[in-house]
Amino acid sequence: MDVSVSLLAAATALDEGLSQRTIDLDPAGYFLILVDHEAAVLVAEHYGNGIDERGLATDPDTGEVLSCRNAGPRTPLSVFRGRTAKELGILLTEGAGSHPLSRLDHALYLGRELQKAEAALLAGETYVQD
Repeated sequence: MDVSVSLLAAATALDEGLSQRTIDLDPAGYFLILVDHEAAVLVAEHYGNGIDERGLATDPDTGEVLSCRNAGPRTPLSVFRGRTAKELGILLTEGAGSHPLSRLDHALYLGRELQKAEAALLAGETYVQD
């Protein structure tokens, strides 16, 4: 077996296992990452949320648990745009003012997802957020 194939299989298995761990939500909110192929930019929409006693994200206005599927439209608190993952990451984490992240694990997750989104943008492919 080719060493690179073996390394890819091991890395994929490791990532899939790590994706099954329990994580704490960021009380500062969550992001939907989109690729705008027409404008050739990455878009990060930031949404606020509450967190209930079970650790579930809730709508800050209604207190209802947010659904990942078939959820109604929500209005983002902020929209960030960048031509690369690095540019967008810098907008989210550097400079004056408040930043829409309060957890390092959330920032790392966003960095990985922005890299995937950038690769999809450059390849002209569809991006699906993990």
